[in-house]
Amino acid sequence: MVEAKEPSLHRRILEDVEGKILSGEWPPGHRIPFEHELTEQYQCSRMTVNKAITELVKRGLIERRRKSGSYVTHPHAQSAVLEIHDIRLEVESLGLPYRYERRARLSRAAKAADRRLMELAEQARLVEISALHYAGAQPFCLEERLINLAAVPEAINESFEATAPGAWLISQVPWSAAEHRIRAVGADARTAELLAIAPGTPCLVVERRTWSGGVYITHVRLTYPGEKHELVAEFAPSHPKQAL
Repeated sequence: MVEAKEPSLHRRILEDVEGKILSGEWPPGHRIPFEHELTEQYQCSRMTVNKAITELVKRGLIERRRKSGSYVTHPHAQSAVLEIHDIRLEVESLGLPYRYERRARLSRAAKAADRRLMELAEQARLVEISALHYAGAQPFCLEERLINLAAVPEAINESFEATAPGAWLISQVPWSAAEHRIRAVGADARTAELLAIAPGTPCLVVERRTWSGGVYITHVRLTYPGEKHELVAEFAPSHPKQAL
């Protein structure tokens, strides 16, 4: 039987630091020990420490600040404007563990504002869900969703405790069209508390309505701390000789 080799010192430093970041022990903004401190801790050369830190910088887990040191970065994700994306995949693309937490679920009659928003009948009923998506130990996105029970009657029996409603809906209902509205807002007190940010912090809000065969399925409001997310759209000219 061949014994497993001990990891190199460079690899050990890299894995130790990465582990503390991904576990949340070192949250975004935490200063990494200076290289000379890590050199003393691991009894190794400055070059070995620098190699490990440089690799973590390339992975996007650490940023170097001139004359200040190295810090754990804030998660920063991209999603496509013209797609319905999976928040789990957004988080995992950052190299961070994903966690979903349902905050509240309510079955209720549609209010006047809901009926206008989703073009519902007066007797329409909805499932209302509030949930948080996490990247590592930090809240990544606040989800506030309405599901039209006339379009998705199965939702009445779904708790959404273990499965995020977006992923569940994609597996249950084929959608034919969607509309995105994107705006910037300052976090109110409730949103700030849930996302662990200061009130008034700029946030990116994506509101989406989805329907199938002319019937609205769901309306969702996704709120991201602004500095941690950006939206990207890819498109082609409608005419091949269209000017820039």
